[in-house]
Amino acid sequence: MSIDVQKIRADFPILSTRYGKNPFIYLDNAATSQKPNAVIECVRNFYAAANANIHRGLYKLSEHATAEYEQSREKVARFIHAGTSREIIFTRGATEAINLVAASYGRKFLSKGDEIVLTLMEHHANIVPWQMLAEEKGLTIRFARLNTDGSLDLDHWHSLFNERTKIAAFTHVSNALGTINPVRQMIGDAKRHGAVTLIDAAQSVQHASLDVQDLDCDFLVFSGHKVYAPTGIGVLYGKAALLESMPPYQGGGDMIDKVSVDGTTFKDIPARFEAGTPHISGAIGLGAAIDYLNSLPLPELHAHEDALLSHATAKVKAIQGIRIIGNATCKTSVLSFTMDGIHPHDIGTLLDSYGIAIRVGHHCALPLMASLKLPATARASFAFYNTFEEVDAFADSLEKLKKFFL
Repeated sequence: MSIDVQKIRADFPILSTRYGKNPFIYLDNAATSQKPNAVIECVRNFYAAANANIHRGLYKLSEHATAEYEQSREKVARFIHAGTSREIIFTRGATEAINLVAASYGRKFLSKGDEIVLTLMEHHANIVPWQMLAEEKGLTIRFARLNTDGSLDLDHWHSLFNERTKIAAFTHVSNALGTINPVRQMIGDAKRHGAVTLIDAAQSVQHASLDVQDLDCDFLVFSGHKVYAPTGIGVLYGKAALLESMPPYQGGGDMIDKVSVDGTTFKDIPARFEAGTPHISGAIGLGAAIDYLNSLPLPELHAHEDALLSHATAKVKAIQGIRIIGNATCKTSVLSFTMDGIHPHDIGTLLDSYGIAIRVGHHCALPLMASLKLPATARASFAFYNTFEEVDAFADSLEKLKKFFL
């Protein structure tokens, strides 16, 4: 089945915006995706006709909201092929999901002298929680280096594991380079040393079909807003046996079994990790986003994104004075670059004047930038609703910037 990009674009109202005489070209999809009408209307309809708190109301509106919320959990489980919806925890995003694992699993099962293995391409969200845990518990964190093309140095990765390694946490796709890591191999390496694995799938779940059972990862996290759902909602997948062994991350309403002045007992998973009133509309909106994606030919969408990246890479490489940052053989829809004599912030500002939105800066990946000896890069990132014409306009605008500055 081929895709009709213009028909798909009509599902996203913001893409028809104009900046003066220029059409709006959105190339910051790695930061957040735009939302289709199906998601926007779902959230609007919830607040207009179905708004109620969940799990505890004995009236029909609450029962309906509860059913919608739990149906979304089922949709997420099927989307990533979890064994059961009990393994799906709703969080505020990938960041909170990683913090949950570090605070709950890490505090209970890691001891002084234990080690955690990360990579230098991690987002801060997959570094800082582990650093906080390491400082608290007296742990050591080891970082795997990268090759000059931005791929992971697998020999160095292998060398970091030993009998003290307890957790390996790593990104599936680098948000700053677009590098696709060989996660199946990396999970196998960790398991051979008895380490628990966590995959940051925030940059991959929207570009590839994931099967957590096939991968055999212990934990996996992603953010809804990068997969065409609302902001403020995310997912932690964890193997049921691991989640059941973990203490609550937060205390409050709806995660308790019984509370008395003498103490508290807690509900089973997933409720144990969802204290208080959750982001109900966000979870339901995430379910709507998954329904929308499932209505489209996903393999063709992913192939279109790959073609956009190839086209953009060729166009940008042809511009003298541009250096592409991240040239791994296996990449997805991220193109980071620098331009001789032009600061990335100036690139972003001037492209914005043409109606083109990209991301500039360190991309919440300062250790990576330090290893590359760069203060910042400019980053264009693509989604299935982008077009080859938009890529051409982006490349033409870069040529204009070069003439303006040089």
